[in-house]
Amino acid sequence: MKFPIIVCLFSMSVLWGQAPAPKPAAAQPAARTAPAKPAPEAKPAAEDPVVLVVGDEQMTRSQFENFIEGLPEQLREQARGPARRQLADQIVELKILAQEARRRKIDQRPPVQAQLAMQADRTLAQALAQELLAKAPVSEQALRALYEKSKDEHERVKARHILIRFQGSRVPLKPDQKDLTDAEALAKAQDLRKRILAGEDFGAVAKAESDDAGSGANGGDLGQFSRGQMIPQFEEVAFKLPVGEVSEPVKTAFGYHLIRVDEHSTRSFEELRPELEQQAKPEYLKGAIEELKKKTAAVLDEKYFGPAAAQR
Repeated sequence: MKFPIIVCLFSMSVLWGQAPAPKPAAAQPAARTAPAKPAPEAKPAAEDPVVLVVGDEQMTRSQFENFIEGLPEQLREQARGPARRQLADQIVELKILAQEARRRKIDQRPPVQAQLAMQADRTLAQALAQELLAKAPVSEQALRALYEKSKDEHERVKARHILIRFQGSRVPLKPDQKDLTDAEALAKAQDLRKRILAGEDFGAVAKAESDDAGSGANGGDLGQFSRGQMIPQFEEVAFKLPVGEVSEPVKTAFGYHLIRVDEHSTRSFEELRPELEQQAKPEYLKGAIEELKKKTAAVLDEKYFGPAAAQR
């Protein structure tokens, strides 16, 4: 996996800090480090060897591992595995460019200094937000309220269908198949429904007649699905249809569907608890930020920035 250089730029704050600083002496490379947390007790060199050197800067094994901890979660495992060398190579490139920028005094330019300062603030803010999220207290009452509020989203349906395509359908025409008009497709779907209501097996009819090759081979079986996974016209009927009943033809962009629901179910509170906790935590974070804003004076020049936006 190739780590974009921007990932390194974002995450270097965890290890090296962003605020512009005078170039340290060669014998004191560690003076550049500005960790967000109190520095742990230094390890003996034998336990924490230098694994990377760029000019007069050094990085020990523990510093590199701390750097990995600052990467986005989805990249950490790759960085600990075979992609470790690729990441190290990119850090070398980044440090070479940064050192050359300092030699050219680019770090002393006001726009760059402003960006460096803001980047440091952004890193600290993100670290605090992550800490607040990790420790967010979520009550049982809040979780159950959230569950009840979104109960419809937890419904699931197990269903089968038979599809009859018509001219212009998104489903491709089979070899030697007649391209039915809308009226012809509707008439065929109605005829198939009559046959099923008269006693023919839904699955057998689906295998023989459905234009959905995937589900048709399995007797029209669509498996289990939740709200939002099917197109609206299909979903609206499927979630209302009683178990065992065959729907009237339902028209979508694919054709006419005959739907039979085999099971209605709802995911339980305990089953959804981990997801509910993740949904509740951002609300806690939002409240914590609002409390901090109340405690901190902030004044914007409306002549320069314009009036405050209306709150939604």
